[in-house]
Amino acid sequence: MIIVPVKEGENIDRALKRFKRKFEKTGVVKEMRRRQAFEKPSITKREQKLHAIYIQGLKSQEENS
Repeated sequence: MIIVPVKEGENIDRALKRFKRKFEKTGVVKEMRRRQAFEKPSITKREQKLHAIYIQGLKSQEENS
């Protein structure tokens, strides 16, 4: 449960913006979209592997610069 204390005299828009930021950090929407369609474990592993290779390439490129 997300709690956003609203201070006295604080604009409701700022409190709403803080709520949205906290909600985004929880990753609820991202998780919901991920679960909408089934994805085979092999595809998930393949994507993780490709992402790791990409990140490793960026880091090695940074070291060589």
